[in-house]
Amino acid sequence: MSALEESWIAVADDAKVKEGVPLAVYPRGVNLLLVRVDGAVHAIANKCAHMACPLEGGRLEGYVITCPCHDWSFDVRSGAFTQAGEIVVATYPTKVEDGKIMLSLEGVA
Repeated sequence: MSALEESWIAVADDAKVKEGVPLAVYPRGVNLLLVRVDGAVHAIANKCAHMACPLEGGRLEGYVITCPCHDWSFDVRSGAFTQAGEIVVATYPTKVEDGKIMLSLEGVA
């Protein structure tokens, strides 16, 4: 198995990630949020870039999740802050394999 293949880990059953309902997961201790929008699953860090408030309690509208603490909004596809694209929350590649949501933590210390 190559290093790239080893970087993919199962984080949730595909059926548990419901359309428009964020799901917090903690692979290898990393606090992430899985979000399914238009059938595609996105993984984003579960903390706002402003004051690290958990995004899981936020409001999801389309591809935008809004932090429940101070209303900062982020695109779940890119992690970009909607008011200033240079501010970014980390995102991670995902795929579905054998009924499991897989993601790559390659590059995460």
